[in-house]
Amino acid sequence: MSPFLIIVLVLGLFILLSSFFTVKQQTAVVIERFGKFTSIRSSGLQLKIPVIDRIAGRVNLRIQQLDVIIETKTKDNVFIKMKVSVQFNVIQTKVYEAFYKLEYPHDQITAYVFDVVRAEVPKLILDDVFLRKDDIAIAVKRELNESMTTYGYDIINTLVTDIDPDIQVKNAMNRINAADREKTAAEFESEAQRIRIVAKAKAEAESKKLQGQGIADQRREIARGLVESVEVLNNVGINSQEASALIVVTQHYDTLQAIGADTNSNLILLPNSPQAGSDMLNNMVASFTASNQIGETMKNQPKRAKKKDDHTSTDYNPSDTTPGV
Repeated sequence: MSPFLIIVLVLGLFILLSSFFTVKQQTAVVIERFGKFTSIRSSGLQLKIPVIDRIAGRVNLRIQQLDVIIETKTKDNVFIKMKVSVQFNVIQTKVYEAFYKLEYPHDQITAYVFDVVRAEVPKLILDDVFLRKDDIAIAVKRELNESMTTYGYDIINTLVTDIDPDIQVKNAMNRINAADREKTAAEFESEAQRIRIVAKAKAEAESKKLQGQGIADQRREIARGLVESVEVLNNVGINSQEASALIVVTQHYDTLQAIGADTNSNLILLPNSPQAGSDMLNNMVASFTASNQIGETMKNQPKRAKKKDDHTSTDYNPSDTTPGV
């Protein structure tokens, strides 16, 4: 076989093999003929004209994610860094627009995200940025869909995945949160203390009430016992004054006995001589006798009566029957 024939066979084999190519799943291939767009090939084994047709590029149809980090300022002049994740893919029916109309899609998406975020965040204070991050994500998605659909891109979702204020601002927020929690804890502790105080006061009031009722009942029974004791002593010829004095002296000795029965008592009762009981009894009897004499004298004393003719008063004795002048 001649060398020329071998070269022709090798060249023919190369051309035949170059006519076939494969396209991966979720990928589109753009075919050009002499620099002009010819067709778009999907996944599988494909055929093209050797030398005349060429593969201009491959377009990924899978969902992609682009993370955009933006530094911006809030309404209350706090600088924050936000991370916005954009999930997008090429529309399968618009591979031509995605390949030929937009050269750097990532840069285009980043520019739109910057524009929307820096227009929305300065309208909000820092706390509202955290609360309304979903609204910011929706605004970014709406703006991107309106712009990128023309270029063959579909925005699947946009997520605000991170909001990072300045370190000093975060420390201040942590201190505010800690102070607020301490305030809440102090309020709960104060309320618990108030409840304990009120409960204790109610318990003491109830105790005092019951104690007062007990003392009243005790004194009532003591008085009833004294009445019965006086009646018993009167029956044996002891008058009321002597009976009262005897009862007081008896209680005095009962008190001394109660004090002496307590080994830990340090109470000293003054005066406390052996004749103290006798002196107390004599003094009480004497005082009762003097009180009775004064009462009898006041009963026999004439009353004062006014005369009809003047405004002076004279002694009036009810037993005096002498006619008046």
